[in-house]
Amino acid sequence: METIKWAVNEMPETDDRHLSIMALDEIKKARAFHESFPQYSKTPLARLDRMADYLGLDSIYVKDESYRFGLNAFKVLGGSFSMARYIAKETGKKVEDLPYNVLTSEALKKEFGQATFFTATDGNHGRGVAWAANKLGQKAVVFMPKGSTQTRLRNILAENAQATIEEVNYDECVRMAAAAAKETPHGVVVQDTAWDGYEEIPSWIMQGYGTMAMEADEQLSEDGCGRPTHVFIQAGVGSLAGAVQGYFANRYPENPPKVIVVEAESAACLYKGAAKKDGSIQIVDGDMPTIMAGLACGEPNTLSWDILKNHVDTFTACPDWVARKGMRMLSAPLKGDPQVISGESGAAPFGLLASLMTMEEYKDLREHLELDRDSKVLLFSTEGDTDPDRYKQIVWEGKDQ
Repeated sequence: METIKWAVNEMPETDDRHLSIMALDEIKKARAFHESFPQYSKTPLARLDRMADYLGLDSIYVKDESYRFGLNAFKVLGGSFSMARYIAKETGKKVEDLPYNVLTSEALKKEFGQATFFTATDGNHGRGVAWAANKLGQKAVVFMPKGSTQTRLRNILAENAQATIEEVNYDECVRMAAAAAKETPHGVVVQDTAWDGYEEIPSWIMQGYGTMAMEADEQLSEDGCGRPTHVFIQAGVGSLAGAVQGYFANRYPENPPKVIVVEAESAACLYKGAAKKDGSIQIVDGDMPTIMAGLACGEPNTLSWDILKNHVDTFTACPDWVARKGMRMLSAPLKGDPQVISGESGAAPFGLLASLMTMEEYKDLREHLELDRDSKVLLFSTEGDTDPDRYKQIVWEGKDQ
């Protein structure tokens, strides 16, 4: 069995100037925007008391994003808010003045016109962008990497978007989306990976993801938990991880929780950067075979990377069995705990936590992280069964793919 790899963060700190992207006042704007949608409701925070006791922890909380806007994943939070910020900028308005009912009004459509939003995605981000564009009366074009499933393609097409599965990896699809946007009048790239010259929209996407972190933080307080001691968060390009890390670093500046980043081993660009220890960006290219399709990204978001290397405790690279373990355990909870339907990318953090607490070969990492009976652990299940057939094969039939 392939082993989990990890790298404790020993990278040199920077001036941390990008942490302000996730300032609490900015996240409040994103939260207010999302709350203006008629489809909005706060997603559940599942408390797994029996599982926590079984694993030797004080408490485990799992934010269940399978309920987000009826889309079975969290990604729409970033795409929708970045579109609102873009439209606000183009029309000279504040995003606070563009709630859902204004964005969908005839007056704004007449003032702004129509844009075409281009993106690259394995499915969840593209579906979120397509859904938001559809709701806001805009166009969306989605490039999907090699290995994307027909189910995820159909979900995007159902939102009136143009979408194709290409014969190249995610990072090449990003380049295709950027090239197509450049050739299209009023074409805009909506991507959560940042590079030199393309940082504004990714920063808005990260702020959109902050709604999820802020909700979870409030729900923990309402449940009497308060500050979590540990946060396990998955990463592809690192935008979500940077958003969650950035939120909690701003929320608890004097005593932040320990954050553990979880990547798919075949695409672990952040882990490789941490293992190098010098803070440089490392890129994984070529095919990235993994069931964790949402994490199969080989080029880090430069904004997020800066936040992560200043604040994350440990970076991990996880084989596919870790995600499968998480999916199966969350789907079959101990009696009295709620069930969480979590897809491949959503369940990886829980699979890692369970492995660290039950497998002797990971004792050193468990002790380094100080995971014990006093630990209050927060995880984010970022997707439900976004590919229902594969979910059943893994969870019901015990298959590896």
